[in-house]
Amino acid sequence: MEDKTCHGVEVAIDAMAGKWKPIILFHLMENKVMRFNELKRSIPNITQKMLTSQLRELEYHHIVHRKVYPQVPPKVEYSLTDYGQSIIPILKSMQKWGTSHFEHLNKNDKEQARE
Repeated sequence: MEDKTCHGVEVAIDAMAGKWKPIILFHLMENKVMRFNELKRSIPNITQKMLTSQLRELEYHHIVHRKVYPQVPPKVEYSLTDYGQSIIPILKSMQKWGTSHFEHLNKNDKEQARE
């Protein structure tokens, strides 16, 4: 018999898995609408190929909307969908916990250095 208690967590991880997706989503949360190159500049360590791949996966999950303007040169904008907006509290919680965890690690490192 399949354990269904973790199913929701597994589905969430599938949609959010990877180093870059939460970072992409955080930038879209903060900036509302961003063009591809703006995202690329705001995440300097991500490759163009990886950014494209992660955005496509987020689109597949209906978390990110891709709007293409019919002009030359092409203009493409990314934003959170209405559904994607539901992830904002999770991103804010991750940011809060991450800041707290960073401080916790620094405190422990300093205490160990004194010993």
